[in-house]
Amino acid sequence: MSDLFTSAVDPASGGAGGVGDASGALLAPLAVRMRPRSLEEVVGQREALRPGSPLRRLIEGSGGAAGPLSAILWGPPGTGKTTLAHLVAQAAGRTFVELSAVTAGVKDVRAVMDRAVQERSLHGRQTVLFLDEIHRFTKAQQDALLPGVENRTVILVAATTENPSFSIIAPLLSRSVLVTLTSLDDEDVRGVLARALVDERGLAEAFTLGDEATGHVVRMAGGDARRALTTLEAAAGVAADDRPAGREDDVVEITLAQVEQAMAQAAVRYDRAGDQHYDVASAFIKSMRGSDVDAALHYLARQLEAGEDPRFIARRIVIAASEDVGLGDPTALQTAVAAMHAVAQIGMPEARIILAQAVVHNALAPKSNAAYAAVNAAIADVRAGRGGPVPPHLRGTGYAGATRLGHGEGYRYTHDEPAGVGEQQFLPEDLADADYYHPTGRGWEERLGPRWRELRRIIRGG
Repeated sequence: MSDLFTSAVDPASGGAGGVGDASGALLAPLAVRMRPRSLEEVVGQREALRPGSPLRRLIEGSGGAAGPLSAILWGPPGTGKTTLAHLVAQAAGRTFVELSAVTAGVKDVRAVMDRAVQERSLHGRQTVLFLDEIHRFTKAQQDALLPGVENRTVILVAATTENPSFSIIAPLLSRSVLVTLTSLDDEDVRGVLARALVDERGLAEAFTLGDEATGHVVRMAGGDARRALTTLEAAAGVAADDRPAGREDDVVEITLAQVEQAMAQAAVRYDRAGDQHYDVASAFIKSMRGSDVDAALHYLARQLEAGEDPRFIARRIVIAASEDVGLGDPTALQTAVAAMHAVAQIGMPEARIILAQAVVHNALAPKSNAAYAAVNAAIADVRAGRGGPVPPHLRGTGYAGATRLGHGEGYRYTHDEPAGVGEQQFLPEDLADADYYHPTGRGWEERLGPRWRELRRIIRGG
């Protein structure tokens, strides 16, 4: 069977070649050519590949009493799922078979199982079945994998971008190890780009990438190594076309403008680690607080287009829903929390729609920071040393000797009160007159003000 690592670039044809070579059309994409050939070349995924981890043992072909386990690789695009599957196949001379759940069916799976039995019987070789996008398989199609995985006829390495708990049948999960892969961080993506620029399999030092251009590629990649390499290759093509006649042998610097042209997307002046990050995030929050929907959506768009992590944005919306909207509209927090979980499951680009809904809800909702101010006031008292012993009638009675100490004596059970509430001291003695919560007259909280004043009057005997 063909091996992607040997067939992507044919050494006999003169190496990797460069962008703009006459042979360029015959080359595999840059992202394929730069696919790691060993564990040492893998970038990121330090937790999944830590020494002794199931995935690392599988790649290294470790023997012993514990045989090779099938694995489900779950993570966003461009995190190395296909690469890791190929590395598993390389160990101990295994046979590699790749199927895509988009096009394959039960017949294809059974054919792989039959060939795997022959490989093991005739040649003593294990077969690695890499099944991409396994979440697209139906339950019946996934059931067809079970006998081969159960008997280790094949080592299944399945890749998915969907939560396996919802997309993969329980019997298959129980027979495999689940490996969670994470998006690459910015430094990892920079490393991938740097290697592609100099490696003979890549651009072979024919191009350089300026700092501004590198930063833009990294931001727009969003932790996806494949996207970063695809962008680099496209930008190198633009730079090669812009090269003056007669300068074909010169090293070409890929500029920010050429990256923008290749991506058909202008760079947003935004530094996720610097002042602009905080300035835009601050303007975003203050626009929601100020009820300017258009401004809030503008700053949302600026963050997204600059490659900001949508999960970071979602967390800011959740905080604003409680700090700035609060009980003015309690459903704003529900919307924000639902958006945060949905964004984590769905990712970009669809996440922008979910975030926009939560932003609009937050911006339009009646505002109240009463709960926020109340807890801050309570914390200030605690930090100032106020707050004596818990009143005896409120203390716990579930241990020996509590009754003898008078704990719980005189406590009035709320549900026995005619109005469901009665006069009783709940605060410590030195805070008996504490007054933290002041409901506003806006939104849903307008109804809470009279209720809290009446409850307070009854409880404190006012």
